[in-house]
Amino acid sequence: MTRTWLVTLLLAPLGCSGKCECGPSGTATAQAAPPPAPGAALAPAPVPAAGPPAPGGAFFVDPEVGNNTLAAVFEAKLGERINAVSSSVRCELTYDEKTLAVAGACSVPLTSLKVDADDTKTEHFQQWATNKKSEPKDCKLEAKLDGVKLAQPLAAETAVPFSADLPFSVCGRARADGGREHVTGAATYLPAGSYGEQATIKVRAKIEKWNRDSYHIGPKYTEGWLARVQSLAKVVAEEGTIELNLFAKAK
Repeated sequence: MTRTWLVTLLLAPLGCSGKCECGPSGTATAQAAPPPAPGAALAPAPVPAAGPPAPGGAFFVDPEVGNNTLAAVFEAKLGERINAVSSSVRCELTYDEKTLAVAGACSVPLTSLKVDADDTKTEHFQQWATNKKSEPKDCKLEAKLDGVKLAQPLAAETAVPFSADLPFSVCGRARADGGREHVTGAATYLPAGSYGEQATIKVRAKIEKWNRDSYHIGPKYTEGWLARVQSLAKVVAEEGTIELNLFAKAK
């Protein structure tokens, strides 16, 4: 018999054809598949399908349910860290699924804000906000949603970022320089059944460097506090950060 026929006969039980090589101990090994060429494109990973889009229409943030909150932090470099919180945010909103625009207004009653969970500090803040020229129960912190446009359509359980410059007012007073506040955040659509019976838009928003002095909130604008302006200047910060946590329910 020929040498070629003999080699084939011996390697056949090992599962090799004529394209096998011998390993270090003389055993046959199958040739490995060649590696992909440099720069060769890999098959893309499957992209999860987007959830159902959010319907357009009117949405309401209920101030009575307790989960629609505002939290403001004012921290002085040499003084106190002051926290003001409210769970009574109210909003009337509309969402246009074609233009991706959001419009409406939000408000927070001054009397719902609690400062450092302290009655005295809360009363002092109310005096500063009203300048003692109106009743705290008649005062609100308000924002108008004007020119808010989402980066993409709202889809189920997908956070969609947004940013906008919005007009604010405190006790009816707009910012002294006529400017607006820069708001950033994200909105997430929660279909009916996933967070209660109604379709819901969850909103997380933040306003940085919100300056109370721009709205004439402070001792120097309040009768009876002028003598303490200098002593409070380094203790109570003028700039703070406001965060909003809202759940807007479809009407």
